[in-house]
Amino acid sequence: MLCRLAFPFVAITALAAAIAGCSSSTSSGSVESIKLQGSGASFPAPLYGRWFKEYSGAVNGVRIDYQAKGSGGGIKDFIEHTVDFAASDAAMNDEEIGQVDGGVVLLPMTAGSVVLAYNLPKLKSPLKLSREAYVGIFLGKISSWDDAAIAKSNDGVELPKLPITVVQRADSSGTTFVFTNHLSAVSEEFKNGPGVGKSVNWPSSDKFIAAPKNDGVTATIKQTPGAIGYIEFGFADQAKLPMANLESKAGKFVSPSLDNAKAALAGVEMPADMRAWLPDPEADSAYPIVSYTWLLCYPKYEDTAKADALKEMIIWCLNEGQNSSAEMGYVPLPANVVEAVTAKLDSIQ
Repeated sequence: MLCRLAFPFVAITALAAAIAGCSSSTSSGSVESIKLQGSGASFPAPLYGRWFKEYSGAVNGVRIDYQAKGSGGGIKDFIEHTVDFAASDAAMNDEEIGQVDGGVVLLPMTAGSVVLAYNLPKLKSPLKLSREAYVGIFLGKISSWDDAAIAKSNDGVELPKLPITVVQRADSSGTTFVFTNHLSAVSEEFKNGPGVGKSVNWPSSDKFIAAPKNDGVTATIKQTPGAIGYIEFGFADQAKLPMANLESKAGKFVSPSLDNAKAALAGVEMPADMRAWLPDPEADSAYPIVSYTWLLCYPKYEDTAKADALKEMIIWCLNEGQNSSAEMGYVPLPANVVEAVTAKLDSIQ
């Protein structure tokens, strides 16, 4: 039986007992471990890596292997049943869900900001980018850092006469989905051009370059003077890359801080299917590009012990794991979302 207790130690002890009772033993009497295989989003990968390592260290007999290959890759693996769970920043759309034999249980686990990190070594003041400016950059219409559309939001700042190099994702990416969902919400031209997707047709230009996963985009920005790209906040923070303050729906320039990300999430109600989007949050202090990120689980597992181990791991992440979210640059789930996700675990058997 699944234990839903407030104290992680008790839940972990219960899991260890369940594993001992359900797993087969070797001839020497040792318990075989349960391995949970997952793949998908790179957006939450640093946090998931920490969670899974700490959980495996705390619970004897459970090992978790997670490969960050991008949301699209994780969804593909999940559809093909080559993993026990997957992760995506784009959840799954109806067409994708329809391809999964047995269906899917979507569980938001954390949230984070997609930031515009840049490489302008001589710029001392935080860069401010209006909606006109950052949409124009990613449409390929603004190609120099001293463009008037950028300069008018940065009074007194000496902007370099330097070409803008845009770094995009090379893989099928939930981060790209979140970013293009926002750009399409604020710009009809972007919506009718590149549009929304895990992969989109960016402008054809030698100043648009592709790199794989969040860490690849981060490294490329860091190595390329004049570069700008979209990555998860924690990657930019760890790499010590500056991040632009973006114009919000309320017309204010907002920094990608934890509090401003929380302000964006505050107005979101979680629906029954757990797919909640906020492409353009309205609160005055809301950072404009924030998203939940999801685990994808099957409703039915042939191995009962594996199903129980997966659910206990998720419970640990929803409770003990949330304590490290902010430290890693992510937004801890609101209490009402933790409660809703915990209840949704009844759908997994």
